[in-house]
Amino acid sequence: MKSSIEEKKKKILDKLVFLYGEEKNNKIFESMMKLIERYQNNICNSSGKEWVDEKSIFLITYGDSIRQEGNSGIKALHEFLNKYLKGIITNVHILPFYPYSSDDGFSVIDYFRVNPELGNWNDIENMSKDFDLMFDAVINHISAKSEWFQGYLKGEEEYENFFIETEPCPELSKVTRPRALPLLTKFETSKGEKYIWTTFSEDQIDLNFKNEKVLLKIIELILFYVSKGAKTIRLDAIGYLWKEVGTSCIHLKQTHKVIQLFRDILDIVAPETILITETNVPHKDNISYFGDGYNEAQMVYQFPLPPLVLNAYQTGNASYLLKWADSLEQISSRTTFFNFLASHDGIGVMPARGILSEKEINEMAKKAKEYGGYVSYKDNGDGTESPYELNINYFDALSHPDDKEDIKIKRFMGSQAILLSLMGVPAIYIHSLLGSRNYNEGVKESGIYRRINREKLLLENLEKELNDKNTLRNKIFNKYVELIKIRKEQKAFHPNAKQKVIFENKSVFSFIRASLDNEETIIVLNNVSNKEQKIKIDLKKYEFKKVNVLRDLISNENVNVVNGIIEITLNPYQFMWLKG
Repeated sequence: MKSSIEEKKKKILDKLVFLYGEEKNNKIFESMMKLIERYQNNICNSSGKEWVDEKSIFLITYGDSIRQEGNSGIKALHEFLNKYLKGIITNVHILPFYPYSSDDGFSVIDYFRVNPELGNWNDIENMSKDFDLMFDAVINHISAKSEWFQGYLKGEEEYENFFIETEPCPELSKVTRPRALPLLTKFETSKGEKYIWTTFSEDQIDLNFKNEKVLLKIIELILFYVSKGAKTIRLDAIGYLWKEVGTSCIHLKQTHKVIQLFRDILDIVAPETILITETNVPHKDNISYFGDGYNEAQMVYQFPLPPLVLNAYQTGNASYLLKWADSLEQISSRTTFFNFLASHDGIGVMPARGILSEKEINEMAKKAKEYGGYVSYKDNGDGTESPYELNINYFDALSHPDDKEDIKIKRFMGSQAILLSLMGVPAIYIHSLLGSRNYNEGVKESGIYRRINREKLLLENLEKELNDKNTLRNKIFNKYVELIKIRKEQKAFHPNAKQKVIFENKSVFSFIRASLDNEETIIVLNNVSNKEQKIKIDLKKYEFKKVNVLRDLISNENVNVVNGIIEITLNPYQFMWLKG
């Protein structure tokens, strides 16, 4: 064990040399070791669970997505989860619950405090006793109203060089822009007017990781989060972390080294902690954050999944989804994909570029508007704009407003069945689980498109709807919970279980999952069209074990296997999980 720790320390030193040079690395290393020693005594890794499995189900929620009179947001959420989802959901991603000034939490004023409107650290730690928690590390930028930035503006020595000053120049045109907003913002400082780097908005000031003091503060922050109950750390917008003028300033080698440094430190202090990178970029760039499979992030967001599933159901054709799924590979036994369809943000279309054509992306954007949503655009740097994100509730994105409710439910549950069965860990947004719809009032009140999917629900009203069999919430919630229960009992749905895509019918998204021990196999069939679809599968072709009958876990009906072949007719939007 001692030699292993020494090895990790050497890796840390090597990375510090790469980032800051020979002169500084030893001093930085000493400061880092003091942080490690301090937090090692405060962090208890007692869950005994080394990795995720088929029972792992993540829920994505704001701390106040559910509100209750006389109760803080986090307490109300905790009570709701214990009452309705104990034993169903295992992990809870509480979106930024710190004091903030904009962007619904992603412009953090104080990383080390809980927003008093939501509760306090005791509330967080209490929830961590019942659920494994994911915290956001929003470390690319900090609020303009934070003590750090205000101290910098005043010329306080502690915050000198904490932020990136640069004059406008032609080379900045090479910088990848996620939003159609200025890259630099002018501020009045103690040394006069300065242009400061602001990737996302004038209220979100990019941190300067070239300053080793910034790195040390963020390492302290990550260790602090783990000490407060974080089992997973989400690295928000991490691809933009390191800046070099004259480059794209995204996915730079230095950024990867910083993440690897975080991993080295957590492997020493809290090896059970999972790092997940949030990089809304094409697949090849996204999976680069796995590193070699053992030295960087353990999970990456599966960003192509939401637009590709949406495209499949909107067109009745799963060809792109099939081809993309066939390209997925397991990187290691300690990495996997963080699968999701809906989130607090919209449906990102950037990761679908290179898979779908611009015409097909524009068609989805057109439908988003027709179905009651909005479209956010990005600046291409040449005076043009392209769709960046579809701002619409996922349930509404799948169906025309005039479609019958039962058809809408079938489409939606079909999409969620894909989420629950695909290779990787499923993460369910709270408004998907609760059958929410477009929250247009939120957009009208704020002018912020993303509010369409960020409604705050009063617990009393929510419970009435959940207990009324005639409501959409009741129908969706109960169907969803039953589906999760089935999924959790299948070893073939382990995040790292093998997956083989079946190309037999372009309207049926189909694949085989096989458990790690090869004892259990499940054929997943999803009819994404509004027509009956026939599919014939020769199981011998897919090295499926010899069986005479398969059982559909969804309907509990049997399917006969004749000479190693199954022939099935799927109803519109029907899905099946056939277990051998």
